[in-house]
Amino acid sequence: MHTNQPLDIAWVREQFPALRSDWVFFDNAGGSQILKPAVDRINEFLFQKNVQIGGSYELSQAAAAALMDARKAGQLLVNAARPEEIVFGHSTTVLVQNLVEAMRRQLTPGDEVIVTNADHESNIGPWRRLEEFGIAIKVWEIDPASLTLRLEDLDKLMGNRTRLVAVHHVSNILGEINPVREIADFVHERGARLCVDAVAYAPHRAIDVQAFDADYYIFSLYKTYGPHTAVMYGKYDLLLELDTLYHYFYGKEKVPGKLEAGNPNYELAYSLTGIVSYLQELGEKCGARENSTPRAKIEAAMAAIAAHENALTERFLSWARGRSVIKIIGQETIDRGTRIPTIAFTAAGWSPEGICREIDHARIAIRHGDFHSRRLIEELALSKSGGVVRVSMVHYNTLDEIDRLTDALDAVLDAGASTAADQKVSA
Repeated sequence: MHTNQPLDIAWVREQFPALRSDWVFFDNAGGSQILKPAVDRINEFLFQKNVQIGGSYELSQAAAAALMDARKAGQLLVNAARPEEIVFGHSTTVLVQNLVEAMRRQLTPGDEVIVTNADHESNIGPWRRLEEFGIAIKVWEIDPASLTLRLEDLDKLMGNRTRLVAVHHVSNILGEINPVREIADFVHERGARLCVDAVAYAPHRAIDVQAFDADYYIFSLYKTYGPHTAVMYGKYDLLLELDTLYHYFYGKEKVPGKLEAGNPNYELAYSLTGIVSYLQELGEKCGARENSTPRAKIEAAMAAIAAHENALTERFLSWARGRSVIKIIGQETIDRGTRIPTIAFTAAGWSPEGICREIDHARIAIRHGDFHSRRLIEELALSKSGGVVRVSMVHYNTLDEIDRLTDALDAVLDAGASTAADQKVSA
């Protein structure tokens, strides 16, 4: 469902108490600010039903119901077929590690797993550990000219022993949306499964795992307006096949509990109900009818979010295109419709750290480095120079904040140019 009303940005910002400070938050791909409704749900759980599930008494039943409500919220957010397909964990890194461990005994020496050289290490390193068990790891390399992953290159890697392909939905450096459904169809036609790291996608676009046909789909809530916890979707029949990570009496049929050793963090999981509630209310404000389905409201909210973020992205990219010293890593426009507002760049004559330290003085939060996508930064020959500067926006950011950032960058770059010119004259 497409929105017909823009974001009420004043209302949106009221839902994020941290935005009352004088800081501008452009490090959202590292961690977004948290919604008040998410915090309210955490407090509600801790103050009203902070007991272990599984008991016969009323409070324990209430705690169990809250955890199920969290799974149902996750089901709605990603459009899963059933709430049991939602697994909670500490982080995306941990959830991928858990998935690898739970899948390991299904693989035999000589089987193959394909990873990319452009993913966050969370979706590379855990799979590479399978090499010690005789599993062959192949690398789907990004095309150096287009900075995209090409199916013709994947085709050369896949064979009758390929069991799984691990790929990102969006690169946290390039900001490029990969065609996950197209990749899924390609992989499934060749008899393998697909694990998608969706961390950099989830805050920006509607998730529909059934439409994507991903087998496993993982993202972090702390980058999607919640606390430090994460969600993994898995197709129910595939989750049944996985080994238990819990006690021996948690059989294979105990989904998803067998994959949440020691139980999930109840209160953080429950915060997901606050995030989903916010998105539904936002959807109504953006044109969804009050009697629309909850899913339609979320889709309306995410459509409005995408439109607003496109304006933010183009505002910054337009500025960058006008500065000859700036090199954008990835698409320089939003024309293809596959650009999210995570923008990495370098500036001639500056180290990424040097720029960030100067911008710190303006109380604007940006970041430098490789962002745990080190293999990609190495492939781009940027590691020796300190990686990239990254500006990552979300829907609570404003055009005025973009202008505040670009004004600050202009001041830094112009001052640097003047200093260099003075030094040249002196010499």
